[in-house]
Amino acid sequence: MEERASPTAGAAGANSAGGKRLLVILPALNEAATIQAVIGRIPRDVSGIASVEVLVVDDGSTDDTVLLARAAGASVISHGKNRGVGAAMQTGLDEAVRRQVDFAVNIDSDGQFAPEDIPKLLAPLVLGETDFATASRFKDPKLVPVMPLVKRLGNWGMARVVSSIVGQRFDDVSCGFRAYTREALLQLVLSGAFTYTQEMLLVLGQKGLRMLEVPMVVRGVREHGKSRVASNLFRYANRTSRIIFSCVRDFSPGSFFNAAAFGLSLLASGFFTFFVIHRIVAGQFSPHIWSGFTAAFLLGLAFMTFSLGQVAAMVARIRRIQDRELYLLRKYLDRASILEGLAPRTPEAGSEAKKAGG
Repeated sequence: MEERASPTAGAAGANSAGGKRLLVILPALNEAATIQAVIGRIPRDVSGIASVEVLVVDDGSTDDTVLLARAAGASVISHGKNRGVGAAMQTGLDEAVRRQVDFAVNIDSDGQFAPEDIPKLLAPLVLGETDFATASRFKDPKLVPVMPLVKRLGNWGMARVVSSIVGQRFDDVSCGFRAYTREALLQLVLSGAFTYTQEMLLVLGQKGLRMLEVPMVVRGVREHGKSRVASNLFRYANRTSRIIFSCVRDFSPGSFFNAAAFGLSLLASGFFTFFVIHRIVAGQFSPHIWSGFTAAFLLGLAFMTFSLGQVAAMVARIRRIQDRELYLLRKYLDRASILEGLAPRTPEAGSEAKKAGG
């Protein structure tokens, strides 16, 4: 069961007054030790922002996270069970769109990031310089935190992969401290439940939004507990690689399948060349007739892969159209009319409608 949150009266007032609104999103799972301190440190006076709202997305906590978050003044959405930090982030982003805020920031609930840095991260968005900003632990060599070497190498490798796909250099693709304009919020639809950090960059990059890294001082290790995402590096690498693979496959199926078909064609050419050369030199196909069959099989497989890529490209085109429709629906549909249309009709209203129809 998912418990929904409502924006505060102050937020509604700020919206009606035309002021810019900010929603700070904190995904949380059993963060009772830190949640109140993090919420209490969130600045309420941010340049260019008239109203700051705080939302905690509880991803199935079994401790007092929800009670403490509410006591600290945050609104809470509870999943009721653990669905993954990626799912928690999508819930928070959906709520930001529903509230029609102008900006959103997500920050971890464990105190690894300093909430006092929210204005610094948000400033380029308020000034209109970018659509999305992510804190970076590694962009400035002087600010690199102390962390295990294995994690540092893992971050470096993942950053190189994502940067090559997106076509923009990123030094840190795993940071959980990010800021979004409303345009970015409207464009973001995440599919990975395990994590969101790399997929988000890939999605925004594919949609052509402006992205920026902001160097930040970040604690290298958690003060309390273990990371639920990167506690097992092999599991983390496996799950994130699958997410990246899925994004590349879904957004650029032509490149993906064409590259696979080209590789298979090269292998087929190699076996066929060996087959022909052996026939010329030895004067017979035996005993390497298998190479001819292998070449034929690989060539057929290459053709099938290329054909599958064409089908996938058509599906991707349909997906882009659907994404565009969803974007326009989010941007222009009047939420008040939806709520009015879904509101239950009273018996008096029903009788009046019948009289009018009669």
